[in-house]
Formats: sequence, structure tokens, C-alpha cells
Amino acid sequence: MDINNTEKNIKGYIHSTESFGAADGPGVRFVVFMQGCPMRCAYCHNPDTRDTGCGTEVCADELLRRALRYRGYWGENGGITVSGGEPLMQLDFVTELFKAAKASGINTALDTSGAPFSREEPFFGRLNALLEYTDLVLLDIKEINPERHKALTGFGNANILDMARYLSETGKPAWIRHVLVPGYTDFDEDLAALGEFIRSLSNVERCEVLPYHTLGIHKWESMGLKYPLDGVKPPTADRIKNAEAKLSLSNY
Repeated sequence: MDINNTEKNIKGYIHSTESFGAADGPGVRFVVFMQGCPMRCAYCHNPDTRDTGCGTEVCADELLRRALRYRGYWGENGGITVSGGEPLMQLDFVTELFKAAKASGINTALDTSGAPFSREEPFFGRLNALLEYTDLVLLDIKEINPERHKALTGFGNANILDMARYLSETGKPAWIRHVLVPGYTDFDEDLAALGEFIRSLSNVERCEVLPYHTLGIHKWESMGLKYPLDGVKPPTADRIKNAEAKLSLSNY
């Protein structure tokens, strides 16, 4: 979907939903996986969410009604998380969904790679409209080193880091997430630099190290695609602990 679409009651393209998400924000969440992503991460466990203009077409009010069926399970901290694909590819739709959710007193979380971020219009104004109705941003930082980031995802990371800075400037609560991939995102010097960057921000409430896993390989195979990280194993407990220490918010 074109992020510049300004129609009212627009429809969005979603890949799927999860009724009882426990790993995408605080509490129990209704998670919406949007369709379409500009990145081409080598370890992507949802390659079927990459293509745009496909998926299931829904209206925001229809999706909210679906989520509200599970509200009784959310408790005090739960709510709705919109993930990807990349939700910033469908800014206007997510804004409409979050606006309706906030009107119903629902906590909202945005899980994004930050890849589409720009301070230029019209994107910037529409992003700020979305952030007005967003309680928490889960920002994935794949790699702090720009060359390694591009090799891993096909994109640079300058605008992603700028989005992190902008969220800090505006005081928008954020969690930073980093997928730990042996041989790709677990270099000690990069983890140290990423930790320093994270601690320079004033709005980060939590930093999560997400260990790389191979659960999505079957999706690549079913799509007839060669998995780029064939043979790469999940990180050891020691490497996970090492990353957590280097990215710790209290590691000054």
C-alpha cells in the first residue's frame, strides 16, 4: 500500500494475526502482522510478508472488532501490537487502527525496523500522526555497523538510527530489539557500540536480545527460496549473556 494514501476508511493489507502474543510488547497482545517490507534480512523468519499489494485486505474497524474479542485476556498491560512485514509501509491504515484503539482505551505498540523513516514530508507528518496514538515503539536495530547492516538486510542503517534519535528527542517510550546472529550481528565491538548508542537515548525502557533461530527455514523452502544462512546455528548461552551485558541500559 502507498504510504501517501490519504483516503478515509482506507483498507490495509495484513498477513495474519496472533490472538495471544506474549513476546511483542507488555502483557498479552493481539498482534497484527502487516503485509509488505522493504528489507531483505538474511535471517527473516517471515519471508512471506515481504511482498506488497497482497495479503488479506481489511478495514481498521473490522480488525479492531476482531481484536476486542480477546480483550478479557489482556489484563492491565496488554493491548494491540502492529508488527510486520513493516507497518510503516502502511502508515495511514495503522494510524486509523491505533486512533480507534486509543478511543477504546487500548494500549498500542508499534513493532518496526524503522527502514522507511525519513524526516521529509509527507512521510514525517504522517509518522507523527501515528505516533500520537502509539504508546510504545519496539524498534529493531539489526546492526550498528553500516556495512554489515547493508550486507545483512540490503539497506543502510543511517535513517534507522535517526529514527531512534527522533523517538528520544520526542520522549516516545521505546524498547530496542537486537537479533543475535552468530557471525553476523554478534561482534563484540559492534555490540559495545550499539550499547553505547542505546544508552545515549533518553527514552529507552528496555533492551531485548533476541536469539537467532531457524524456525522460519521451512517458509523459505516452501516458497522455493534458498535460505541465505543455511548452516548457521543459534547463539550459545554464553554469547547471549555477553550481548545482554553489552546492551544493558545500566552498563555505563
